[in-house]
Amino acid sequence: MKEYDKYLKLLKEKYPTKQSVYRELINLNAIMNLPKGTEHFMSDLHGEYDAFYHIINNCSGVIREKVAMLYGDELTVYEQQELCTLIYYPREKLSILMDENKVNDEWYRNVLNQLIQIAKLLSSKYTRSKVRKAMPVDFAYIIDELIHAQKDEDDNRSVYHRQIMETILNLHNGDEFLVALTDLIKRLAVDHLHILGDIYDRGAHADKILDLLMEHHSVDIQWGNHDILWMGAFCGNPVCMALVVRNNIKYKTMSILENGYGISLRFLLQFAVNTYSDKNVDDAVYKAISVILFKLEGQLIKRHPEYRMEGRLLLDKMNLDKGTVRIGDKEYFLNTTEFPTIDMNNPYELTMEEMFLMGRFRADFINSMALERHINFLYDKGSIYKIHNGNLLFHGCVPLDEQGVFDGIVVDCKSYSGREYLDYCESMVRQARTRDSDAVDFMWFLWSNILSPVTGRCIKTFERTFLDKDRNADYKNAIKEDKNPYYDLYENERICKMILREFNLYNESAHIINGHTPVRTKEGQHPVRANGKLIVIDGGFCEGYHAATGIAGYTLIYNSHGMKIKEHHPFMSINMAINSNRDIESESQVVYVEKKRVFVKDTDNGKQITEEINDLMNLLKLYNT
Repeated sequence: MKEYDKYLKLLKEKYPTKQSVYRELINLNAIMNLPKGTEHFMSDLHGEYDAFYHIINNCSGVIREKVAMLYGDELTVYEQQELCTLIYYPREKLSILMDENKVNDEWYRNVLNQLIQIAKLLSSKYTRSKVRKAMPVDFAYIIDELIHAQKDEDDNRSVYHRQIMETILNLHNGDEFLVALTDLIKRLAVDHLHILGDIYDRGAHADKILDLLMEHHSVDIQWGNHDILWMGAFCGNPVCMALVVRNNIKYKTMSILENGYGISLRFLLQFAVNTYSDKNVDDAVYKAISVILFKLEGQLIKRHPEYRMEGRLLLDKMNLDKGTVRIGDKEYFLNTTEFPTIDMNNPYELTMEEMFLMGRFRADFINSMALERHINFLYDKGSIYKIHNGNLLFHGCVPLDEQGVFDGIVVDCKSYSGREYLDYCESMVRQARTRDSDAVDFMWFLWSNILSPVTGRCIKTFERTFLDKDRNADYKNAIKEDKNPYYDLYENERICKMILREFNLYNESAHIINGHTPVRTKEGQHPVRANGKLIVIDGGFCEGYHAATGIAGYTLIYNSHGMKIKEHHPFMSINMAINSNRDIESESQVVYVEKKRVFVKDTDNGKQITEEINDLMNLLKLYNT
């Protein structure tokens, strides 16, 4: 009680008079009755910057819908497309239109008025104060005046607003004003952005995606297995470092390492060429880092018997005379027997050269200022899972056993499962930031283990690297990665409700929103599962997935009326979008319709405001006494 009294005293300093309390109570109660802001969900971006940038700009079709709502009867389809492109890429589109001699004062008047009307429509669900804060500073006053202009204004007011527009044109400031309006429209279209993991790997420009996310006004991230891998590398885990290097060699995206983060591959290249006989340099480099990786994995597995991953110790199971490896009770042919750095008497020991290489990589990873900036952002905005406005968000899974019971691990004689296990994993990730050795090692466990909530499958990197595709009749089965039972059981509504209850989500409107597993649309898979209780929004942003999935990703929009999933077709290029007004072709499907419109008072923010209102009412009582 004493602590609360202290709090009221501090609150009194902020609101020193009864009138100031009244004013804030009026403001907060008004906010509570505004419609809920739009949430935008994206997952598994995998370095595909162009597609990500476009979907961020078009807000998964929200802007296109608003343009059609306002101007569907006034503008042709082509004119609507051109207006949308102008909003997405204002400077680039303006330049093209100028070259085509389409831009004059009349054009500015029409387009600026259209943009003002779109901004006015989008601003209607926010307080005037919030909209003002979202405005570009240089034009805040002008935009505020114009978007709050009324149709039935008197002549004086109408003249005043027309004169504002004419002055902008007379001063040749139309371009900058237009850009400011488009920025505001994109800012108002989405109130909050959720990224459900896997920003890194496969595509080439995860660093550019992170730069863009760092500029976003409101974002949270649920870590994916690829994000954890990079975080582990920065925290000093040598296995994670080797995997990051290997992945980027595999996907031919080395530029992010060398140009994005200053991580040099020069010494690895020299070592590989001098050590391995592969005529193709890329193959030699890939082989060199793979061997180092499996040695380091073996060392880590031996340090942590609690991971129960002894079955992944495969270097000592090789028979180089026969050219085979024993995995379980089966023997498989290797695609090479050239392992000059492996001592079969001690196969998991690094050579001096390999130790030198990993020392170089460690110095580069932990001292990269650009990488530090991005990893700090992932830590600050990220988590293993998030509960937001009655929905449960995570990248991978909540580990289950075959019977649908929560599964996990035992550490220091204590068993962790369900929500407690996910909380334990998050605590270890955050501890790794301090470079605690056990926590740093745990980052690789999260990447590779079937019980990891960000992965949920047994990663078979060795098999995919060194088994002979042609000589092993059982090759496909050998490389098949066992997955956590969650990925089969999550089709069951009862299981999903059980998981939601574990996180104290009992409302019928609660959903699990999940990434990680590509939705194979062309095979008949659907992102909405378990009678609508679970939504998987990884349809495959990555170009490499398109052939398997048949699409180019799913995104999700949750506004005051309900949820709508967006199925996107492959994005051609930003240049094509700008030059030909080619938006990403998307198909919408309503997932869930709210029984009644959702207002701020129904959200997590509304709960906080309710507490503020209660505190202010108590302060008012204090003033009255």
